[in-house]
Amino acid sequence: MPVSSSKFITHPNGQKTHYRWIPFFSRHYRVIRRDGRGHGLSSYHLPDSTYAYTAKTIVDEIVDTLDQLKLEKVHFLGESTSGMVGSILAARYPERLHYWDLAAGGEALSKVPGTVSVRDPEYGKWWIDQVSVSAGEGLASYAEFLSGLDARPYYRDIKVPMLILSPANSAATKLEEQMEIQKQVKGSQLVIIEGKGHEIYVEKAEECQLAVKHFLGSLKEEKWCG
Repeated sequence: MPVSSSKFITHPNGQKTHYRWIPFFSRHYRVIRRDGRGHGLSSYHLPDSTYAYTAKTIVDEIVDTLDQLKLEKVHFLGESTSGMVGSILAARYPERLHYWDLAAGGEALSKVPGTVSVRDPEYGKWWIDQVSVSAGEGLASYAEFLSGLDARPYYRDIKVPMLILSPANSAATKLEEQMEIQKQVKGSQLVIIEGKGHEIYVEKAEECQLAVKHFLGSLKEEKWCG
């Protein structure tokens, strides 16, 4: 099966959290997994640094990654808080995206804890191992940035084709909030995923993938292979 020359970039909090997506999409795209700031093997600024994490600097870093890889335009998948960052990216740099997918994202950071919906003990151990790769200082500085992040002012400016994968039972983002995002982004599509909690991209990975495949197939300029 031919692989499209288009690039599909995922921007989860840690690059390996989308491991269930890679076999499916790598049959059609060249997939790039990027660690979010302070997560995985990503670098982070030191406490005495004058560099500040803001919506602008974080989004500009993603664009810088594209520039370094010489990628003019990509498909973009952002989940949860990375989805909030992706919304700002789509609003500020529409020329760099073919389309973008918001998975279990929200408008602002929820203060409700407990988003892990996969009850498999082995998954829990794996998740802890992934988190332990990240430096504590890096996670803390990025968490501080997220605590003040608000994507709401940007949604009305998004002109890029957008798919919203909405968890029906998330503790972090309400379904009504997802529907409000859809109302603000003209032409966006919303698919409700019936999972037990927030992490539908893990718990209901296949359903999410099929929704993305259907969405891509509906775009006139997109030719889905297979």
